[in-house]
Amino acid sequence: MSWVLLGSFFALSLVGVPLAISLGLATTLTFLLFDLPLSLLAQRMYSSMNSFLLVAVPLFILAGNVMGGGGISDRIFFAANSVVGRWRGGLGQVNIIASMIFGGISGSSVADVSGLGPLEIKAMEERRYPKPYAAALTMVTSTLASVVPPSILMIIAATAAGQSVGATLAGGLGPAVLVATLFMILNYYLAVRRQYGEVLAMGLRDAVRNLLVAVPALGAPVIIMGGIFAGIMTPTEAAGMAVLYALAVGALIYRQVKWRGLPRMIIDTGITTGTILFIAMCASVATYVFTVDGLPIKVSNIILSLSEDPFTVILLMGVVFVVIGMFMDIIAAILILTPVLMPTALTVGINPIHFVVFMVTALAVGLSTPPVGICLFATSQVSNLSVERIVQAAVPFYLAMIAALGLLAFFPDIILFPVQLFM
Repeated sequence: MSWVLLGSFFALSLVGVPLAISLGLATTLTFLLFDLPLSLLAQRMYSSMNSFLLVAVPLFILAGNVMGGGGISDRIFFAANSVVGRWRGGLGQVNIIASMIFGGISGSSVADVSGLGPLEIKAMEERRYPKPYAAALTMVTSTLASVVPPSILMIIAATAAGQSVGATLAGGLGPAVLVATLFMILNYYLAVRRQYGEVLAMGLRDAVRNLLVAVPALGAPVIIMGGIFAGIMTPTEAAGMAVLYALAVGALIYRQVKWRGLPRMIIDTGITTGTILFIAMCASVATYVFTVDGLPIKVSNIILSLSEDPFTVILLMGVVFVVIGMFMDIIAAILILTPVLMPTALTVGINPIHFVVFMVTALAVGLSTPPVGICLFATSQVSNLSVERIVQAAVPFYLAMIAALGLLAFFPDIILFPVQLFM
């Protein structure tokens, strides 16, 4: 059953059927071929959405849309520029830091590209950075939003794995800091070696003014993460607070949110959310098929026949995650791979939070790689550059992300220490 479902899903995807529809049709075909009751299909799709935690998904997407139109992303960029923009490669470091802060509010990589991308690429190009390099850096740093709390992907993965959402979000702090640090080291090395960018000193008065103006924008991640980790708010309640805070700051302080534009933001949020949650509904039924067919046990036996060492096993899984992330929608990949591979991880003694966070981080690499990287195509659109030129400039950063995955596999405490600290 499992192979019929997976085969038909990939076949439909390859001929251009949207991924959500492909998964739904493949699941329905499997039910029909193996005489499974169609009523069960509807029941499982409905029950999978009956979750208070999943309400956080549309709320964080809406928060990202409001920030993009409310001037919050601009203030975050200028604040980061005031701190590190005065050194060689400084504007590249601004790009990295701004993406991490923005991701700490929106939880969405695509929102990062669309909200910060045009501003970052234009500013770097004006400071004599090659445009392909500026676009490539903007693209890879956007993947930080998929790892740093409150990542929407982490929320979905934690729900699929039956793990604490708060603990999973906390676990994302370690990989986010690690990847951002590697990006900053690499950006500094390339900027010095290739003489990228101009070094322009900023006056103290201008720097202080930019930081003060950005204080309301920078308060959002503090409120969101502080509320979750302190146990004051659930992730869903924090997502609601993020929307209210973004509206208040954008409309009352920066005065850039136009109320007549709010319906368009809500409609865009609904379209994006509908796609994400429809994939989740279909994947929940696919998970049932995998369980009935015993696919997790079969895959576990194959992996364990190669090695039972936890480090080797998670490295093998990392290769699988990166390859699948290059060809499959990351949400569909999370919902399909979690029930298949997690039992194997638990069998060899891998901490479930380590597995979930490592999986999301590895799959997030695919957001910026061909052939289906959504951030790659979004960056191509906002920069007016071909995909080929962006990918060529991004090769050093791809290697940095692979190096980060090796460190996360070998040192689980990079993920688990923040969990112990905050939870």
